[in-house]
Amino acid sequence: MHLTERINRIQASPTAAVIAEAEKLKLRGVDVADFGPGEPDFPTPDHIKKAAIKAIEENKTKYTATPGIMPLREAICAWHKRELGSNYEPKECVVNVGGKHAIFNAVSVLIEHGDEVLIPAPYWVSFPDIVKYAGGTPVYVATTPEDGFAVKASAIEKAITPKTRLLILNSPSNPAGGVVPPEEFERILAVCKKHNIWLMGDECYSHFVYAPHKPYSIASAKDSKANVIIVGSVSKTFAMTGWRIGYTLAPEAVVAASNKLQSQSTSNPTSIAQYAALAAMTGPMDAVPPMLAEYEKRRKRIVEGLRNIPGVTCEWPGGAFYAFPNISSFLTNGPNGHALAKNCTELSRQLLDRAQVAVVPGEAFGAPGYLRLSYATSIERIDEGLRRLEKFFTRVEAAV
Repeated sequence: MHLTERINRIQASPTAAVIAEAEKLKLRGVDVADFGPGEPDFPTPDHIKKAAIKAIEENKTKYTATPGIMPLREAICAWHKRELGSNYEPKECVVNVGGKHAIFNAVSVLIEHGDEVLIPAPYWVSFPDIVKYAGGTPVYVATTPEDGFAVKASAIEKAITPKTRLLILNSPSNPAGGVVPPEEFERILAVCKKHNIWLMGDECYSHFVYAPHKPYSIASAKDSKANVIIVGSVSKTFAMTGWRIGYTLAPEAVVAASNKLQSQSTSNPTSIAQYAALAAMTGPMDAVPPMLAEYEKRRKRIVEGLRNIPGVTCEWPGGAFYAFPNISSFLTNGPNGHALAKNCTELSRQLLDRAQVAVVPGEAFGAPGYLRLSYATSIERIDEGLRRLEKFFTRVEAAV
């Protein structure tokens, strides 16, 4: 069968593959300590669920305008202004089928063959493949553990070439939890303005940051609008991953182009989910502080637990809900030459098969030698997973 070149230049999501393998074991009755899923384990708040039920009862189940119902677009702009200090109008907003769809649309309308897109590494798995699908070339900008995996403006400027068209900046980041401080973010924006390139701010985890960090959007910076595209989602903040509602805030021409593409692909996001998102954006934020407080407890437990395993190092994530330990000492090409596995992908397979622990290998994020562990799970499951990890790695230490 002949498939197109554009589909052959991308791969299936590695995180989805890990989740699928873990689910196979669970269906066989295996108790898996699952650190794979990147989604809140909290339920969607009741007032949001009730809004969806009400929408069904009121027969709000028809097509809507392609960019979303006007009340939701107004609410997104108002929420973003209140929470993150921006100043967008509904004509500068389009509602998408999740944050990933928002990124896909924006890249599709801005990137052509030969264009380069800067992506700080470690990066979210979908960024490079979305760029490749559009015909662009991902250019990776390294970050360091010493900087908390937060990219620097100086590194961005060094990576810019005449072909650079866009910078995608995810802060807080998936997988490493890196948070770019506001002053550094503004320096990055200044670099983008200087070289006339777009800055896409992926704010999926905007409200899950740990002290001293606070929620921040580059859209709040003075004179930012002409160079900035904001991608957001209700998925993480409101525990609404399955509802598939994201949004784009951008100059009107970019929004119009995204709307045009959406009109020929997905059409409108699900009407019922839009009314649920409307309740999220206009209702109380009461559910967020307890979620963040619980994530902070889990962060402490998992990072300290990982650091207690000989041969493992782990930085404190500044945001999101992922630990990103360095396990390179257990690889054949690692500093200690341990013959456990040749790479993190192979090691992850061993962890699933031998210890029934599901993690995502660092290669998926452009970070060989690392693993991503989501702590969007209970303290009890974190403790069980840590116990299995320590047993697995300690046994290896003893055998070397």
